[in-house]
Amino acid sequence: MGLITVFACESQPMVVEGLRVALEACRQLMLVGAAPPEQAAPLIARLHPAVVLVSPEEESPQVVELLRSLRRASPSSGLVLWVRDPERIPAEKAYEAGARALLRRTAPVGVLMDCLLTVAGGGLWTERRDNHSKPSLKPVRLTPRERQILRLLCRGMKNSQIAEALAIAPGTVKVHLTHLFEKTGARNRYELAIGAWRLGLDLAGESRAE
Repeated sequence: MGLITVFACESQPMVVEGLRVALEACRQLMLVGAAPPEQAAPLIARLHPAVVLVSPEEESPQVVELLRSLRRASPSSGLVLWVRDPERIPAEKAYEAGARALLRRTAPVGVLMDCLLTVAGGGLWTERRDNHSKPSLKPVRLTPRERQILRLLCRGMKNSQIAEALAIAPGTVKVHLTHLFEKTGARNRYELAIGAWRLGLDLAGESRAE
């Protein structure tokens, strides 16, 4: 694998420079650009970085709209929310808007690197220290169709998009998701996606309909 490109939505030059030095030390990651969050979308649309590190000016529900705009600018980029207080962020809505990780700005450099590498590889990421407060999925047997739907959900797709991708009715997707919630004990789509990652479910090859 070549260098993994990272763009920082960050308004503080000293923080950007610190990120540049840290990423260069990792050798697998390279900072290709930075800009304040409200100015970042055009640059991201041109660069299409593997990962976008998003540090919003204010930690509020408005962050969801910022994520949506960045996702529209570069759908292939993995979005990492880098915030002071993750508890102020509506995690499920942020995930549905395109976030692949929620990370504290006070996290150690090694944790930041692990997060960026995981998201660049197509995975979801959550801080290990949160594991005790978030319910884990119960080990379950999934049908091939459930695995297909879970794989697409982990990409942040909505029901209508999943239905279109699998050529099935949106109502059928809803029924399968209901079964997934019942089987796993997940309370929402965010827990379902994060739980799938924690269990290490191999969803990569489930791309075709039955």
